[in-house]
Amino acid sequence: MSPLIITVALTGAEVTRQQQRALPITPDEIAASAEACAKAGAAMVHVHARRPDGTPSQDAEVYAEIIAKIRERCDIIVQVSTGGAVGMSADERLAPVQLRPEMATLSMGSVNFGDDVFLNTPQDMRHYLATMQSLGVAPEFEIFDTGMLATLNRWVKKGLVAPAPLHVDFVLGMAGGMAANGATLAYLLGQVPQGASWCVAGIGAAQLPMAALAVAQGGHVRVGFEDNIFYRKGELASGNEQLVARIARLAAEHDRPLATPDQARAILGIAAR
Repeated sequence: MSPLIITVALTGAEVTRQQQRALPITPDEIAASAEACAKAGAAMVHVHARRPDGTPSQDAEVYAEIIAKIRERCDIIVQVSTGGAVGMSADERLAPVQLRPEMATLSMGSVNFGDDVFLNTPQDMRHYLATMQSLGVAPEFEIFDTGMLATLNRWVKKGLVAPAPLHVDFVLGMAGGMAANGATLAYLLGQVPQGASWCVAGIGAAQLPMAALAVAQGGHVRVGFEDNIFYRKGELASGNEQLVARIARLAAEHDRPLATPDQARAILGIAAR
């Protein structure tokens, strides 16, 4: 099998320190967590910024500090979020892309998000894509429901996006989104653009079983506190790196090597550093 890219979503925008005492919030904490995850086998970190009080921020200066501190510690791929937090403006969410990170997320539509609505208009999505392309930032296409994958396929057909290298992340198990099970994943894989690489982010208790399916079927895996704060039912994870290490062990049982950051760059079409 091809090398497995483990992405770790370190912080997210919603989880609080009260829910998970090991949640990294400051730039130094986020960088230290990134380094620990790299040592455990992760090739990429998905980054959300926080203010000192723990509230979410899309301030480019905060992201710049986080990226610089991660770069001082390790060679892991840094992927910034354009999701931000519910209620942020489109321009606010796009701000960290101006830093020219190696990769940024691009959610392919709007979706119910618990009791809220995560809004991504078609106009904003096209603007995000054009900005990433102009700055040389590789997009990771976030898929929260099947209609988003259909939209991505239309973009490929229209020539807005090249079919390869193209990377999609299936987010499964979120309240308001797709169910996390094998049938859902099988449908998505039947619709994914030919030649694309794909990743699964299982939410909450779905993280481990969906990761296991992805490892076995040649996909890639996202773990981390943004998606799941527990190691097992009733037991909080001690750190993001504990969740990464578990997937590394699972990959070893399948005789599947872990991708180094440079191998992940080659798979994702990102220039070597």
